[in-house]
Amino acid sequence: MEHGLPLLQALIEHFRKLPGVGEKTARRLAFAVLDLDPGEVREFAEALRRVREEIGRCKRCGNLAEREICSICSDPSRTGGVLCVVERPADLYVLERSGHYRGRYHVLHGVLSPLDGVGPDELNLDGLRERVREEGIQELIIATNPSVEGDTTTLYIARMFRDSGVRVTRPARGIPLGSSLEFVDRGTISTALDGREDVD
Repeated sequence: MEHGLPLLQALIEHFRKLPGVGEKTARRLAFAVLDLDPGEVREFAEALRRVREEIGRCKRCGNLAEREICSICSDPSRTGGVLCVVERPADLYVLERSGHYRGRYHVLHGVLSPLDGVGPDELNLDGLRERVREEGIQELIIATNPSVEGDTTTLYIARMFRDSGVRVTRPARGIPLGSSLEFVDRGTISTALDGREDVD
């Protein structure tokens, strides 16, 4: 217990539940909250509540959305015929930040991982099939993270569309093996997308 303050300790424990936040960072964040004025704390708490309650999944691509269809899917200026397939919404935001890709996305919400009980039925693959059929998709860029599970998922998707006439590519391997897209710089992502290669 933090100096006999159970409320403060509870806040520290909540911060520790966030990915990448250890004991020291959680404590620093908790004390930072105490330095905010009451109005800021109320706004912060309200923002947390609204994000959790009002943000859902886009019915078309699986991205985060405040409405049924996300802003990217509803943007008419986006390039048609190409979908970039990512593991999670966080990966989509990294690719968007690069400013290089102007097509649409499809979010799988995971990767194939039999050891963790994640098979094809747990991923957003039925939606991908449907979109390829309905939207006249000509190319799928599979931008899963460069890991065993990511590569397995890429090959599975390539087999799904092998006889469909859809080109299945992946970003060039400028992205280090075992890294997460979330931590790759914009230049590397742009170069990897430019040099994308076909998946056999």
